[in-house]
Parts: sequence; C-alpha cells; structure tokens
Amino acid sequence: MSEFRPRSRSRAVDGIARHGRLKKSNPYLTVLKFLGAAVAVVAVSAASVAGITLGQFTTDIKTVHLAGAPTNGPPPDLGSYDGGFNFLLVGSDTRQGQGAYAGKDGGVLNDVTMLLHVSQDQTNAVAVSIPRDMVVAIPSCPKADGKGNYGAMSAQPINNTLAYGGLPCTVLTVKKLTGLDIPFAALITFQGVIDMSTAVGGVPVCINGPMKDPYTGINLPAAGTYTLSGFDALAFLRSRHGVGDGSDLGRISSQQVFLSSLVRTVKSNSTLTDFTKLYGLASAATKNMTLSDNLKNLNTMVSMALVLKGIPLNRITFVQYPSTTGVGGVYSGKVAPLTGPATALFTKIKADQPFVLDSGTGRGSVSDPNAPAATTAPAPSGSAAPSATPAAAAEVLPGVLGQTAADYTCSKVNN
Repeated sequence: MSEFRPRSRSRAVDGIARHGRLKKSNPYLTVLKFLGAAVAVVAVSAASVAGITLGQFTTDIKTVHLAGAPTNGPPPDLGSYDGGFNFLLVGSDTRQGQGAYAGKDGGVLNDVTMLLHVSQDQTNAVAVSIPRDMVVAIPSCPKADGKGNYGAMSAQPINNTLAYGGLPCTVLTVKKLTGLDIPFAALITFQGVIDMSTAVGGVPVCINGPMKDPYTGINLPAAGTYTLSGFDALAFLRSRHGVGDGSDLGRISSQQVFLSSLVRTVKSNSTLTDFTKLYGLASAATKNMTLSDNLKNLNTMVSMALVLKGIPLNRITFVQYPSTTGVGGVYSGKVAPLTGPATALFTKIKADQPFVLDSGTGRGSVSDPNAPAATTAPAPSGSAAPSATPAAAAEVLPGVLGQTAADYTCSKVNN
C-alpha cells in the first residue's frame, strides 16, 4: 500500500519508501524528462512546463514576484534539487488574446487552483484541487505596481483572487488556507491548455455515458473512451454542467480522470523522445504561461522536474480539497470547506506522513469497468524496503476524496 492509495481500490502497491535518490542526466535528455514529467503531474493539460531549457524559449516567459518568496541562494546543479517543494498552478479564464472561441467576457478569474506538494524524500506527490467556488478568507494582497496593498476580505470565492491581486494574491490565499509555504507558482491560459494538449498528442478520456455541455461546447455522443486534444480537451476540463451533479465538486473529480490519464499517457508514449512534441510543448508553455520569477532559472526548473519524473504512478495522488455544497449563510450557492477533514489532510501533507483516501473518487467520476489488470509499481531506487514502514501505518482520512495516477476511472456524466 502506498501512502496515498485509495481504500476502495484493489490495486497492489509497494510499501512506503523513503529517501529515494535521482540520477543526473545530460541537458538534452533533461529537457525531455522535464516537459513530460511536469506536463503529467502538475495540472490542467500540462501546466508546469515552465522550466524549459531550450534557450530560444526563455525570452517568451513572463514572470511575477511572489511576496515573501524565499531566496535559496545559487540554483542547484542539474538533477541535484534537495528535498521537497510546493508549487501552485492557476488556470486563468481570461478571454484576452485567447481567440474567438473564448468569447468577450472581460473577467479574469482563476478557473483552476491546484497545489502540488512533493515530499521531502521525493517519493510521493499530492496535487490538491481547490474548488473555484469555495468561500475562503482572502488576506491583504500587494498591488501590482508595488504601491501599497489591497485590504483583506473575510469570505469570498477563491476564484476572485486572480482578479483582485493577480497570481501573488492567489498564492497568499492558498498559503493562508493550507498553512503551507508556497515559493513557486505558475499561471496558464485557455490557449495554453489547447496548445499543450494538442502537442502531447491528445489524452484518452473515459466517460460512462453521453456528455454534452452547451456552456463549454463539449459533445461526446456515447459512453466510451475518446482521445481529446485542442478545444475538446479544454471543453472537457472546464465542463461543470456535463459531469457529476453539475457542481464544481463534480467537475474536479472529472478533471482528475483527465489528469491521471495524462500522466499515464506521457509516461508511456513517445513524448519524452519525440522532438516535434517536445518543441510544441515548449512553445505552447512559454507563450501561454506566467511564472513566479524564481522559476525562470533553468537549473531549478529542470531539477524539480527530474524529481517528478522519478515518482511512480501509484504515488502521484490527485485530491479534492475537502468541501461540500448546500450550506447556507456566506456559503449559499457556493462551496463550503470542511474544516476537520481539511486540517487532517494538510497536517499529513505538511509532515510528509502517509494517509489513505476515503472510499470513492468524488461526484464526477466512477471506476473504469474496462481498466487493465493491476500491476505492482516498483519502489523508487534507493528507497527503504517495503517492510520498513508497514502499510497499516497509513491512516484513512474520512472525507478526503480523489485518486492516484495509477487508478483508471471514467467521468460520470450529468444526465
């Protein structure tokens, strides 16, 4: 049993590993590994390929400064990133410069907010999706021009933070919400999702019935598996009314179907050795992303990516921030956090302690009845023997839902 294995799965997994070490790689192979690993793990259609090492792309990268982000001295040598890290991925719904398909809505909201945590021993990764409609406290955020701060607010949907104070404000809000330091962040646009899902060659996605959502344009006529890229991938990821119960919580578990498949796709196909796909990913990323300024350094980016590449599928876990709908007061018509389960989750994450997901993947997904036979993933090189930490030590966290990248699931359509 891995640290983050869902209780309801029968997939056999190895024991809890510690202190895995990663081998160094030459710069060109490192580029390939980085693009694949970051695309697979960090978020909506490969959002963290920020650390592209091809020199001609670096001038395209836009950056912002995160308030209080630490300065860790000189960047690491390639492959030498020490310890774990926290990385926030934000997907913007801005229509500016996104083409005619996006419409003319002038708003700028964070459509996706996902926090990636890599453990200190580099053997596990957890990506926590925060519902865009969840009402949270927004702290005082610095103004973009550096002249003062915006005032704090006690109860606002988290997707307002991007419009309120940009990427730095979203980072500060998630930091306050989770209690985790977040030194790294990236912002991706609609066009970035379209271009990058196309560059990777499409992502196979299973649905358990016909999926149609006129709000995003997704129209899949029957149950089955579809390889989605371009606009279709974006429409699927953004669909809320077409999946689950039509709520933002259903959409998150449906997105995790896509993300888990994306991880498997990148790890199994020719993405890491296909120069055309590599170039397309690099170009799409740098033209459609904004990074925290401490991510523009090439060595830091690539070294972080090598850590992600070495983590097995069953130790890459997608989790929904514990929350619910149907609560009144300031949460009326929105999403309310579940304080108890959330505290338990982030206590485990912060301490790098093992935990087991509650049964069920969420409102918008179900197990894939045609999933291939389960196999046991090998332990990372240099890790402790499986018997060193018994699987029984992993505590089940009630109310914490999600799946690992090794779990095959289908989006549950909203009939």
